[in-house]
Amino acid sequence: MSSIRAEYIHGPVGTTMLKTACAMLAGTLAMSGYNIADTFFVGQLGGEAPLAAMGFTFPVVMLVGCIFHGTGGGIMATMAHALGRNDSKQAALLVSSGLLLVSIIAVLLAAIGILSADWLFAAFGAEGETLVQVRRYMDVWYFGCFTAGLSMEGNKALIAAGKPKSASSMTILGMLVNIVLDPLFIFGFGPVPGMGIRGAAIATVLSQMVSAVVIIFILRQAELLHFRRIALPRLFEAWRTIIRYAIPGILGMLLFPIGNAVTTRITASFGDAAVAAVSAATRLEMVAFVFPMAVGITLMPMIAQNYGAKLYSRVRQCLRFAIGTAAFFLIAMGAVFIIFAPKIVVFFTPEQSVQEIMVMYLRIIPYGLFMVEIFRFAGFAFTGCGRPSTDAWLKATRIIGMHIPLSLLAMVLGSLPGLFWARLASDILSGIIALILAWRFVHRLPADGQDISPA
Repeated sequence: MSSIRAEYIHGPVGTTMLKTACAMLAGTLAMSGYNIADTFFVGQLGGEAPLAAMGFTFPVVMLVGCIFHGTGGGIMATMAHALGRNDSKQAALLVSSGLLLVSIIAVLLAAIGILSADWLFAAFGAEGETLVQVRRYMDVWYFGCFTAGLSMEGNKALIAAGKPKSASSMTILGMLVNIVLDPLFIFGFGPVPGMGIRGAAIATVLSQMVSAVVIIFILRQAELLHFRRIALPRLFEAWRTIIRYAIPGILGMLLFPIGNAVTTRITASFGDAAVAAVSAATRLEMVAFVFPMAVGITLMPMIAQNYGAKLYSRVRQCLRFAIGTAAFFLIAMGAVFIIFAPKIVVFFTPEQSVQEIMVMYLRIIPYGLFMVEIFRFAGFAFTGCGRPSTDAWLKATRIIGMHIPLSLLAMVLGSLPGLFWARLASDILSGIIALILAWRFVHRLPADGQDISPA
């Protein structure tokens, strides 16, 4: 039986969340470090094609990541509920069964991706040298699906178990390996030939492999992962429990790469420079979310553990503290981007045309950054409280109901700035809607210790 217990149901909420977020801060910075490192080194290859190719790969990388995140969210939420009920044996069963499920999904995704690569990226608008560069990257990247899935979801299990330092350390380890290997394989050194954008993919796959192996060892030592045979009825029951959360989580998360694919295709109508600029600016934008992401990573398992323990007053405190923290930080970061955009973009590309579009992006999108995170936190609250379908509906409203239609309008008008204003409008409106609904929901939860009404 696992010795892990619920770590998030004791102590002051704000102190616990800040302590855990600070433990995760270096790890969330490392998540951005993967993208920043790849963008930086690939940008040094010169020309628009390599960076544009990275832009075209982003929707697929995001799609696979969303499937993993949706499945991992199911593992994290159900495991946290079990820990909140003080059922560590069930928590260990859910982790072991969940990682097996992730492994099966990863193999299927890799096979589908390799078989569909040519027509898929052509459909996104990649052509000529850009399409060649895309294939060089993705033909390698698909082979890393298996270890990427284990690394990502194993990390989530560590966070849900109250081991944020271990999870953060593993992300940092993978990022450091990636940074060391990126220039080695991209430009070559000694006996290692320069492989360009393909080298970036090799570096990413190897770094994820290293972190996955270490994470599996940690989970094994913490008695949250075992390799003995699980009886099929228990395995299927665990999968059903996870899938109840995973399916709406995956469907909701898939809307983001679908929306990104549509907007990438729309952006491609403005030329490769626009695709390259938006790709680089989007990765740079992730830096603003480093600390809020650290808070958000903690938020869902904290809410889930307290919900499982029937400590509903702490659920409300968690959401209130997280929203206030994110709003303060992201308003400040948005101001930095808007003011210093021209000085920032020169570090990411020497191409003047790409720089100009990046500056335009960074002087429009940051006005809504804080609402993006508030929207995400609202979804975490619903999932942590056993309402993953509500989170999925909110995502559908944002992507299908707002972002895609407004982006199509910008394309019809032939306005690249309009494309960025469309993103900003959808961020703000969806954030307001999600905040109102989540706030009302958590304040209607019963007093601590009471059962939730079936209604």
